[in-house]
Amino acid sequence: MTASRTLATAARVLRQLRHDPRTIALLLIIPSLMIILLRYVFDGSPAVFNSIGASLLGIFPLITMFLVSSIATLRERTSGTLERLLAMPLGKGDLIGGYALAFGALAVIQSLIATGISVWLLDLNVVGSPWLLLLVALLDALLGTALGLFVSAFAASEFQAVQFMPAVIFPQLLLCGLFTPRGSMQPVLRWISDVLPMSYAVDAMTQVLHHPDATATFAKDTGIVAAIALLVLVLGAATLPRRTP
Repeated sequence: MTASRTLATAARVLRQLRHDPRTIALLLIIPSLMIILLRYVFDGSPAVFNSIGASLLGIFPLITMFLVSSIATLRERTSGTLERLLAMPLGKGDLIGGYALAFGALAVIQSLIATGISVWLLDLNVVGSPWLLLLVALLDALLGTALGLFVSAFAASEFQAVQFMPAVIFPQLLLCGLFTPRGSMQPVLRWISDVLPMSYAVDAMTQVLHHPDATATFAKDTGIVAAIALLVLVLGAATLPRRTP
């Protein structure tokens, strides 16, 4: 894995995305629209929006980045582009790293837009710094990218890539503590939630919601999310096939 090849791959992916306005809209606009919709669903109960809005600010980018990165990587394989690229002096690590950088750059923009709208337009009330909120949203988006790149190795079509969403995302959504505290769950489910990365993302958002400064728990939760994202990227590079049979 070399920096020049990784950066060249990232630049190529960004050039491709520039000509795909629907994907750009999905990445940059949809998460913010979902947050706005949620705000006015609970228009009569602003306390409810404050309690779950911060968590969903991280969950929505994770879901959109998962969908787009998994489908985009699979499209490279099914079209034969990946096979041609890997026939050149380009390793799997360069390819995965380039995709991660490209989607990571979009994740920064996505998180800035969604966080800015939530805090300054929708009056999401958080005790901690909005910059900490932005950090967690960005890590969640990067985690979604890593998971999408990883599961794309096991799909043979774009439809199959989308089918991974109920298996990978929905259990995390149900067990992350968004709907009920994890401590009150059935013990087996609580143990499962303890190994799911979205649980730590929601916990980190909760820390920002209630504490003015970064706490030790916040540092631990964000560190776990970042470590899992990095681990999944490494696994994605190791398992990525050159093409779909």
